[in-house]
Amino acid sequence: MSTVQSAPAFEISPSAGGHGLTLSDSAARRLARLAEAEGRPVMLRVAVDGGGCSGFQYRFELVEAGEPDDIRIEAGGQAALVDPVSLPFLKGSEIAFVDELAGAQFVVRNPNAASSCGCGVSFSI
Repeated sequence: MSTVQSAPAFEISPSAGGHGLTLSDSAARRLARLAEAEGRPVMLRVAVDGGGCSGFQYRFELVEAGEPDDIRIEAGGQAALVDPVSLPFLKGSEIAFVDELAGAQFVVRNPNAASSCGCGVSFSI
């Protein structure tokens, strides 16, 4: 009789890195300006929630502290946080800030998204 062991479908260790997440210079500059306006350090929490017009949606919020299991992405002295549940949906993505005619906002440039809505907040895989 033989024993077969199967590995999990995916496994991402926050301490091991390998997630390929980056925080763009534009996002770091915007976070620095927001922290200056708030008069305190802030970090950008990026999460993926179910819903939106394409199946999943990005959620952005400014926070002062992270959770112990958060993945921290830094650039230019600023940081973004991603929880382990959202990480597989964001692997390899760039978190940026765009200021265009249509509006100014944080965006995720996600290579895993098969499609996204016109506003860029929801996506499908």
